[in-house]
Amino acid sequence: MKKFILLLCLGITTSLVTASIIPTQLRCEYLKNPQVIDVLNPRLSWVNTAGPGVRGQYQTAYQVRVASSMQLLDDNKPDIWDSEKITSDQSILVKYDGKELESRKDYWWQVRVWDRDGNVSGWSEPAFWSMGLLTAKEWIALWVGAPWQGEEPLPKPVFRRQGTNSGENQTPAPPPAPLLRKSIRIEKEIASARAYVTGLGFFELYINGDKISDDVLVPNLTLYGKRPGIEDNYISVPDNFKEYRIMYLSYDIKNMLIKGENVIGAILGNGFYNVNSRWTQSYGSPRFIGQIYITYTDGTEDIIISDQSWKASKSAIVMDQVYDGEHYDARLEQPGWCSAGFNDSAWEQVAVRKAPEGKMKAHMAPTDKIMQRLKPVTIIKNRDGKYYVDFGEEISGWVRISGVEGKAGQVIDIEYLSESPVGSNTYTLKGGGPESYAARFTWFVFRQVVISNWPGNLSADQITAEVVYTDVPTTGKFETSNELFNKINKVWWRSQTDNMHGGIASDCPHRERSPYTGDGQVACVTVLHNFDARAFYTKWIQDILGAQNPETGYVPNGAPWQPGCGGGVAWGAAINIMPWEFYMHYGDLNMLENNYEGMKGYIKYMLTWTDDDGIMYSQAPDTARPNRWLNLGDWCVPGTTPPDDMVHTFYLWRCADYTSKIAQALGYSADANEYADLAERTKTAFRKRYYDKEKGTYGANGGNIFALAMGVPPDQYSRVVASLKDDIIANKGNLDTGIFGTQYFFEVLSANGMNDLAYEAMNKKTQPSYGWWIEQGATTTWERWDGGGSRNHPMFGGGLVWFYRVLAGMNTDPSQPGYKNIIFKPQPAGDVKYASYSNQTPYGTAAINWEKNTGAFMLDIEVPVGSTAIVYIPSSDSKSVTESGKKIDSKNEVRFQQMENGYAIYTVGSGTYNFKSAVQL
Repeated sequence: MKKFILLLCLGITTSLVTASIIPTQLRCEYLKNPQVIDVLNPRLSWVNTAGPGVRGQYQTAYQVRVASSMQLLDDNKPDIWDSEKITSDQSILVKYDGKELESRKDYWWQVRVWDRDGNVSGWSEPAFWSMGLLTAKEWIALWVGAPWQGEEPLPKPVFRRQGTNSGENQTPAPPPAPLLRKSIRIEKEIASARAYVTGLGFFELYINGDKISDDVLVPNLTLYGKRPGIEDNYISVPDNFKEYRIMYLSYDIKNMLIKGENVIGAILGNGFYNVNSRWTQSYGSPRFIGQIYITYTDGTEDIIISDQSWKASKSAIVMDQVYDGEHYDARLEQPGWCSAGFNDSAWEQVAVRKAPEGKMKAHMAPTDKIMQRLKPVTIIKNRDGKYYVDFGEEISGWVRISGVEGKAGQVIDIEYLSESPVGSNTYTLKGGGPESYAARFTWFVFRQVVISNWPGNLSADQITAEVVYTDVPTTGKFETSNELFNKINKVWWRSQTDNMHGGIASDCPHRERSPYTGDGQVACVTVLHNFDARAFYTKWIQDILGAQNPETGYVPNGAPWQPGCGGGVAWGAAINIMPWEFYMHYGDLNMLENNYEGMKGYIKYMLTWTDDDGIMYSQAPDTARPNRWLNLGDWCVPGTTPPDDMVHTFYLWRCADYTSKIAQALGYSADANEYADLAERTKTAFRKRYYDKEKGTYGANGGNIFALAMGVPPDQYSRVVASLKDDIIANKGNLDTGIFGTQYFFEVLSANGMNDLAYEAMNKKTQPSYGWWIEQGATTTWERWDGGGSRNHPMFGGGLVWFYRVLAGMNTDPSQPGYKNIIFKPQPAGDVKYASYSNQTPYGTAAINWEKNTGAFMLDIEVPVGSTAIVYIPSSDSKSVTESGKKIDSKNEVRFQQMENGYAIYTVGSGTYNFKSAVQL
């Protein structure tokens, strides 16, 4: 009897044991509680976390439950889906497999997990997602716009090379931004209310006098539809793209509505839809569409749609253009225009507009927001009465002025200073009290502004710089004992964020503002090492695929396509490169599957320019009339640019090599072999054409870098390495490469026994180098090593992966992508005494921190739950390596593997580890 009672007690005790891991950070399609999605089987992810000191834990099973309300989850009644217990370690991108999801419904979900010991966690905090309008026929609203405008966009300006950007625009300014309003009455108690809305090019939505969100410059940029005359440009691409789409947003507005009269208001900006710039091609005049569903507690429903019943009037935004700025006349304000009780009898009925060709798609990408606010570093008043305000670093956004008191009609001019100024900005006072203002429908690039005609004395509390970019969280952190390296990383980060607007990354945030695919692919890996870019790249890579010509396979130099984008083969290669890099970092096979046919199509296009020897040399549109801006090789090389055909052939190899790997990952073995053969033939052709047997070189300015990145034959290797060393010595230790060569420069040196030269080149402060830019006062990265061109270009950031993957030493394992297995291999260089790097992986935070002291090397790592790691510790003898002050013991989740090239190699499970090696470095 006693034995039975003991067993019973043991059973009760076991049932009370909870898992050592807890599911957190729930995401649906990479988004936290998305307000709108249109994926019929959305993918759910979570991060398992363990307590301090817990090692080797992992998930062995999970259970997801989904309900139509949070209350049903609380009541343990998941009426939509209960996966029940599924034996699996999968915690990312678990596909929903419950009842068919319905338009406009909210879904609440939770997950619990079992750890490696079979213990179950509690249920996670609930999360939700909201479905959009899943069929085109559900859109019954009409597109509406200002009655004083027609359908046609502003005419394209005539380019005058001697003029500035602002001087190039010789077309009339657009009319004031339209205000739209609709008054409705609500007499019943509201159960729920949700708006599905968008406006082209930009819009803001208001309910009863309040803006409904902190989103700015929405919706994200896409190919909205067909554009007459798009082929009549110097860079001509047919308007024959794979996909046209318009992104709509959704907002829960229940708490903004009241019983009685309610007013829905919208303001429309021209954005990229109606822009008179040589860099772009317009679509038409601004337009808005919206549907609001109000469900009452009695079960009835009202639908408010945009239609002829809405009214329009001109706003105080008297001019807005993405490239030309914004002007605001506060005397024209109409107080209360989007509130109840306003007299709109003088307003006009809206005009119904033509629907663009693009399909309505849910806005499942991050929006632009005000991400930072900076106060002035200095304010100096000159003798001319102008104020010179310095905010310390160059940003993208605008200034907000407040507490302004002056006479009606006084015009305050805000001049934004940069090497490529774009757009002017003025505010005309209405008088009568403190006033405030900030731009709405464009952004500016500046470190300093000049304020003219300010009434009274400008104080620091009256002016703020608002930093605006797409809300992509910064998750990576890098730091070393070398302050120059820290500054280089910081100025690149600033330049990258300055260039993230509308769900794309531009080449520069001022002069062109264009979504260059070449700049995008070359900086992609560095972006992935610094940001949670999952939703961002899901959207932008879809833009790149959508911009492909379905007949020829050609991918243009920018996506969504704007006809000012010059480039060449390496630009279109983004369709092959970026999905693979995304997969490496996030482990998302869908990204490969969705873009696979596009990758094959681009290689097919590339082969149309490949000769019998296997050398690719694009001369589009045809060899009789090639356009340089369709056929560039490398870009911004500080010296002699390598032959275009060399660069084209290198990218043919790279695309074939990646596509072979992608085919293998997708299980298409025949395709994998085909593209592997193409990659090998291309590599052979490259060697045959470009290797100089007499000099033992593929050439400076990137030739040897490209060759070593591909791999050279054993009989060439020592001579090519020696030639590369000679190139660097001849350049006084500096690099000599353009944007594509620079991406490989530092890692190629390190991989071939020249990590000291990689360090030296990165540590330079003479031209050409990152350090030289900083010596000139740069707070962003530049387009050219000599300081010419744009001074806010993130493209050279491609080379900075050396910081994270080599110097600090953290890599994902290509055989287990998404940091399922992590490779920690620090490679100290120069006088760097310590380095650290961390990032948020799909499984949680992974981190490395190393420090070298006299006779000792200390290495701390963090491996997230669900991941494993291979750890390389500099050592001449594994017996000298300890962990947490103790001899290595496999019971502590540390297992010795082997010694290799001066490293002791170990495997570990999840957790934090503190290694020490008695070694002199």
